Amino acid sequence: MDITDIELGRQQWQTLKLGLDALDGTPQSLHGFAAQARAAQSLHKALPHQYEVVLFDLLNRLESSALFDEESCSFSHDDLIANLRAWMDKAGQQLDRLPEHRSA
Repeated sequence: MDITDIELGRQQWQTLKLGLDALDGTPQSLHGFAAQARAAQSLHKALPHQYEVVLFDLLNRLESSALFDEESCSFSHDDLIANLRAWMDKAGQQLDRLPEHRSA
């Protein structure tokens, strides 16, 4: 992994954080966020593989929850959003441990 992937990963993390904060609960916003998160290749490269596994599992459940109303879904939409926020926090901490590009 080169420094460019790390820098792009940090940018993609920031974009996803803003996207997560902007979710309005509609299926369109949930699917759009999930597609954006899956496409964040530099972020996935910058983090250990297990982060991608956990993220994709959360995204799959989030998209599934968008197909049902809150009462008929087997897991809470609010809990999934909270878990995504926790994932974002942990991913941000992991990114903070990576080297930063410093110009001489």
